Amino acid sequence: MSILRAKCPTCRANTAVAVGEEYECHACGRTFAAGLVRVPRAWGDGGEEMIEAAGLPLDYPEAVVVEEDSLVAQTLAVASDLPERPLVLGGCCCSHIGAVEGLAARHERLGVVWLDAHGDLNTPQSSPSGNQWGMPLRMLVDGGAIDAADVALVGARNLDPGEVEFIAAGGIDDDVDRVLGRASAVYVALDCDVLDPSEMTVWMPEPAGLTVGEVERLFGRIRESGVTLAGAGLTGLVPDPANVEPLERLCAALGL
Repeated sequence: MSILRAKCPTCRANTAVAVGEEYECHACGRTFAAGLVRVPRAWGDGGEEMIEAAGLPLDYPEAVVVEEDSLVAQTLAVASDLPERPLVLGGCCCSHIGAVEGLAARHERLGVVWLDAHGDLNTPQSSPSGNQWGMPLRMLVDGGAIDAADVALVGARNLDPGEVEFIAAGGIDDDVDRVLGRASAVYVALDCDVLDPSEMTVWMPEPAGLTVGEVERLFGRIRESGVTLAGAGLTGLVPDPANVEPLERLCAALGL
């Protein structure tokens, strides 16, 4: 399917057509602020629930489903098939890699607001588990898609020693306003385990997280900043239907 045409969540037909950054369904007339990119893969051990969660029924036109046999192939496919303004619904956080690489090529200076209970800054050498889902943000920085100075890491509270060292050396912090002040556009990566476990059902819950309301207010600040929202991604979930309402509430706060 062309990324200019998508499956309308209302009509269930491929009648939603890209009009600039938005989609308009030629059958029912609905408009949408983003095209949905599903990435149902998890690059680590035991992530089957995350994979299934990429099928949650969000109310956005489905532009593409990316299911590749390697992370390299997935990254290339996501980057090449991105709608003008993508909303990525992934399994693990590796689904953000292709989105950020593709969007960085479109914008003069892409900032990234990465919300996650974990750092995602490991390397194969520093990772205690070896799971690639603990490495995507580091892959983006080391690969040159983004600069560490253009990253805000929000809500991280379970970091490995190598990640702590990299954060200190790279000057990464949680100052979203700093990133917005430097960037020409921003991508928002939301691993939902940044939330407190009482707020949403996630794959890797960590105590003492943010509330949906706190993230909603942060997203409102991003929206009101005037910086272009290049896209957003949602990851780290399990397939609980109760997750849909807060996800769509947070997307709406971003203007999606």
